[in-house]
Amino acid sequence: MVSGHLFHCRKSSWPAEEYVSRATLQLLDFDCGAPPDHAWRRRLNSHANRLKEFSVTFMEAIKMMRLGVRLWSYVREEASHGRKAPIDPFTKEQCKPSASQGVPLGGMGSGSISRGFRGEFKHWQIIPGSCETSPVMANQFSIFISRDGGNKKYSSVLAPGQHEGLQKNGDLGISSWDWNLNGQHSTYHALFPRAWTVYDGEPDPDLKISCRQISPFIPHDYRESSLPTAVFVYTLVNTGRERAKVSLLMTWANSIGGVSHHSGGHINEPFMTAKDNPPVTFAIAACETQNVTVTVLPNFGLSGENYITAQGMWSTMVQDGHFERENFNAGPSMPSSVGETLCAAVSATTWVEPHGRCTVVFALAWSSPKVKFQKGCTYHRRYTKFYGTSERSALNLVHDALKKYKWWEEEIEKWQNPILNDEMLPEWYKFTLFNELYFLVAGGTVWTDGEAPKFEEKLSSGSSHHKSVKSKDQKSVSKDRHINMVAEQTLTDSNLSNEKTLSRTSSVPDLADGDSVRGHEYIESGYVMHQQGDPENVGRFLYLEGVEYIMWCTYDVHFYASFALLDLFPKIELTIQRDFARAVLHEDRRKVKFLADGSWGIRKVKGAVPHDLGTHDPWNEMNAYNIHDTSKWKDLNPKFVLQVYRDFAATGDMSFGRDVWPAVCAAMDYMEQFDRDDDGLVENDGFPDQTYDAWTVHGISAYCGCLWLAALQAAAAMAQRLGDRAYAEKCKIKFLKAKPVFESKLWNGSYFNYDSGSSSNSRSIQADQLAGQWYTASSGLPPLFEEIKIGNTLQKIFEFNVMKVRGGRMGAVNGMNPNGKVDECCMQSREIWTGVTYSLAATMLLHGMEHQAFATAEGIFITGWSEDGFGYWFQTPEGWTTDGHYRSLIYMRPLAIWAMQWALSPPKAILEAPKINMMDRVLISALNMRMVHDTGVRKIAPKNSCFGNTVCHCDC
Repeated sequence: MVSGHLFHCRKSSWPAEEYVSRATLQLLDFDCGAPPDHAWRRRLNSHANRLKEFSVTFMEAIKMMRLGVRLWSYVREEASHGRKAPIDPFTKEQCKPSASQGVPLGGMGSGSISRGFRGEFKHWQIIPGSCETSPVMANQFSIFISRDGGNKKYSSVLAPGQHEGLQKNGDLGISSWDWNLNGQHSTYHALFPRAWTVYDGEPDPDLKISCRQISPFIPHDYRESSLPTAVFVYTLVNTGRERAKVSLLMTWANSIGGVSHHSGGHINEPFMTAKDNPPVTFAIAACETQNVTVTVLPNFGLSGENYITAQGMWSTMVQDGHFERENFNAGPSMPSSVGETLCAAVSATTWVEPHGRCTVVFALAWSSPKVKFQKGCTYHRRYTKFYGTSERSALNLVHDALKKYKWWEEEIEKWQNPILNDEMLPEWYKFTLFNELYFLVAGGTVWTDGEAPKFEEKLSSGSSHHKSVKSKDQKSVSKDRHINMVAEQTLTDSNLSNEKTLSRTSSVPDLADGDSVRGHEYIESGYVMHQQGDPENVGRFLYLEGVEYIMWCTYDVHFYASFALLDLFPKIELTIQRDFARAVLHEDRRKVKFLADGSWGIRKVKGAVPHDLGTHDPWNEMNAYNIHDTSKWKDLNPKFVLQVYRDFAATGDMSFGRDVWPAVCAAMDYMEQFDRDDDGLVENDGFPDQTYDAWTVHGISAYCGCLWLAALQAAAAMAQRLGDRAYAEKCKIKFLKAKPVFESKLWNGSYFNYDSGSSSNSRSIQADQLAGQWYTASSGLPPLFEEIKIGNTLQKIFEFNVMKVRGGRMGAVNGMNPNGKVDECCMQSREIWTGVTYSLAATMLLHGMEHQAFATAEGIFITGWSEDGFGYWFQTPEGWTTDGHYRSLIYMRPLAIWAMQWALSPPKAILEAPKINMMDRVLISALNMRMVHDTGVRKIAPKNSCFGNTVCHCDC
């Protein structure tokens, strides 16, 4: 807990007045139109520089050559089955990553669309596990202004600059639009889940405009936070002497990203079903009021064949400022041709009097009710519990978004204001804390309704499920994909304003006729899921390790990220823990080839915590990760026990505790086989057998050993609270035996050595060496070591791993040699991991080192989020090197910043959690000494060979 005021980093203040004139802020200060005092900010004309990707050294490349060959073969094999390998370092996106990201749209788990700070809609993740990074440039907001009886006109897309292909002679597409916005006087302000774009006299010098983007991300609200929708509120202030006619235009291409709009067969009518992926429906809408008139153009094209062209559409808006009202009655259009892009538009027109103000509201919603994974299981998304399973529910979603957005904002502000108004906290920390939550929307999340899935039998290899076509410069696109549109007019309740809605449906292929369906029973090893109708059934939740590492709920990384879910959506966190508890007691004997050494093993060993919940059939086919055999990892089981105890202590949920307790015992008992010399400690086996999967460990290690000690203490505390005193005593005995061995073999007077081996890096200073103590303190348990040892270790890490790397402006490097030089024994030892840095800062906060904590975490802000950094905002990577080369953008682990907030404001249940004194005399009976929980855990043979410093282009 923090004591006193935190004066460190107060210089990192970003007052809005430095970006928007004070006069404009005052004019926009109604109806929430002005940006907040605390926000991440950027000018729209800021250069979105290309990001520099990580590369291995020559020696690392030599060491990983065999792994690379095996991985290449595996990637090709998966592609032959129409699947994407969970780790594929060989395929690069055509759209190179740049510093252009912004707050994503929508709630959690229903597909997501990101929106760059300059206004582009990009990073489409509608289909689970698939991310289309390129922006769809036809998706824009534009403005048309007429003054002095039409003698003075302004028109512009509300996005700055040019892009490739614009302004070509004879182009009837979007390059014919007016891209007049310079962006010099326009700014973006982000405070997730909202963002403000302020146009301070652009394109009309006498018109101040604020666009406020709002998504329904509301902690502890398990209904609204699942909705796939967002609202855009335009606040207009006329500072001129003339009345202004203002038309705002929202255009939307018939696309789910990538090249899906080129496949042809797109028609303006309700969705139709094809034969591959579940259908997707989009709806765009504007709210018609007494002062705002809404019109629509159901379809226009980017070429001049069957539809009015984009150029013709633009000319109509420049001339008239609206479309024909009769368009609401338009019938189905002609199907689009292959390669033709079909678009739609909604216009909202209003008059703004001199010195007057007006609000115009748009909304976007999408409906993809089914989640279909590539190996057959199909689920319904969480939001279908409230809106049904029809693809046309997008119409109801967009209607309700326009109706509810003000209430959403009230709830968001109630949640955020106590932190934002806390003067003890550095300003950069306040808005970075909220903005890092972007990952819970843009991290490929899937949230189901909690019902058992349908299972569709796998079709033959010749079926349309796996057929695709490629061209030289395009990604794979399904032959059977069809996308359609429909114009609709929806009326609200009689006491609300009318809304004119333009809905479009994009039908990505559905189930093939004749696909067989069977029920799936989820009763396993005595563990029963919550049934439908149970108020505790909030569905099941998945999120990716990262958009480059396509594995669901990677557990060793969830260990760091889970503080965010536990704090904001604790019921989701408990469902994830229940999933892993069930998995511990499960065994999957299908054979898997491990790519690090080419050996074979079984997919899932009973008693071992899985690395992940899978990729192509999550929950049913776990451990998509196949670089190493993770049943031999030494951190997963202790991390499971520590997370379960923390969640149990924080929620006080005895039912949860009783449900998962058999899995906790099994996970602890499984680890006994790794205590080779019966000293109470687990030993590492001379290969990268933990989350640092390229960093070899020998013997007892600071990281895994500390986690094991903490797990023994947590298991004892949990056993005591659940009344299993015999197991509590068993864990106490092991703890009292193991602790002095750990300290005698690793403590060197100022920190714990990396491991007890004799390698060149055995005395390395590991930033993450007190991970077990971090969880111990976060869970309200007594410290593992004397406070002086903990303090000395943290101070050593701060002085070496933090301050000796660019003066503390980059975060904490994973490994540092005692001579003050970065440990370069492998790629991961020389990296700075964002989530580990945040967790280290949290540990410092828990031990009264506030200055060091915020100085450490500020390095991530400076490198990742500040204008002086590398441009990683809203795509925070797993890590970077000291020269700023990133690895794995949009990664789960940086959510660990919420561990800092947990340390600053622990829940009451943690503060009042029963304490367990591990030094109490243990009463041991002969029966207790013989007591072994019979879990049927399979022990595995020790690894005979080691891999030295084997490296791989991944970390999981």
